[in-house]
Amino acid sequence: MDKHTLSTPPYLGFYIHHHGSGHVMRAITIASSLTADHICFIGSNLRPYLDQIPEHIVCIHLPLDLPDENDHQPRAHALSFLHYAPLGIAGIRERTAVLTATFREYYPMLLVVDVSVEVTLLARLSGIPTVVVRQHGMRTDIPHLDAYESAELLIAPYAETFALTDEEEWIKEKTVYAGGFSKYSDNKTVSNEQEQPGHIAILVGQGGTSLDTEFIHHLATACENYIFHIMGSSANHSMLLKHNLTVHGQLKDPKAVLDQCQVVIGNAGHNTVMEMADLNKRFICIPEDRPFDEQLQKADLLAVKGCARVIYPGDLFAVNWPDELENACSRLPNWDGMINPDALQHIAHAIKNTMNQVFITN
Repeated sequence: MDKHTLSTPPYLGFYIHHHGSGHVMRAITIASSLTADHICFIGSNLRPYLDQIPEHIVCIHLPLDLPDENDHQPRAHALSFLHYAPLGIAGIRERTAVLTATFREYYPMLLVVDVSVEVTLLARLSGIPTVVVRQHGMRTDIPHLDAYESAELLIAPYAETFALTDEEEWIKEKTVYAGGFSKYSDNKTVSNEQEQPGHIAILVGQGGTSLDTEFIHHLATACENYIFHIMGSSANHSMLLKHNLTVHGQLKDPKAVLDQCQVVIGNAGHNTVMEMADLNKRFICIPEDRPFDEQLQKADLLAVKGCARVIYPGDLFAVNWPDELENACSRLPNWDGMINPDALQHIAHAIKNTMNQVFITN
């Protein structure tokens, strides 16, 4: 892409995938570490997080790309070069119009994509340079490779030692392996001395989880001598009325509860893993079924490196939970190599350097 001399600073845009809360929380964390004034967030699930998004950031709300009852969907064959491109959905036409209008209105722009192959390629077709955030999982398919090739820079929010060993060399060379970070990276006041013996946290994620009310009730019944703190959404609170269960619901910041828990049980979502590492918690990891085996791959890496005890969803009702919790409480956490205290600074520098390479500002 040719460089252009600009009289005004470029916008830094963040496209934020709507699934779960991890993508938006990562964008907030990265944006908060930047000194740029011209920032916009683009996504279809931003409203629940408006109280956490800094006021100077412009939020552009996209319609969902899912079919509704009014859509006429012609028969469509699968494509090898795109992940999601169904025909006949009004939401896709509308969000594409909003995206291209945003590219025009806020140009010059560097767009950080977290994550979407289709948005990355649409931006490139619109003349917008991109920075693509990488994720774990088997991502050697044509759409991912096309998105990686079209991007100016790739950012892996984890250490290179937590990457796959068989990555293609050109992908490695294009990637900044920033190391791990979380929203707690600048607020590590936790001390293991605050932990209360026998207190266990269960994090119920928003992206779909096996840690449902049936399992939680089973766990609390099997482990009467432990106190369980349930954080996140749960479908049936009436099943959670036991003496050793405390249901906290959705907490804006669960850190105060996590600080007092000896062990945390949660899924293998990226942000959850990094938060546990930042807070140095003993972690029992339950990897969920996700596209491209993202959580399964991450869980395997955690198990190999001794960071967490991994239990697969199909085994939740078969394991001996009293033994599991006793063993977990008796071990010290081991998150060696996971967190990089300078990760956010590395990312901010890489984004700024890419912007300077693409655009020359006065």
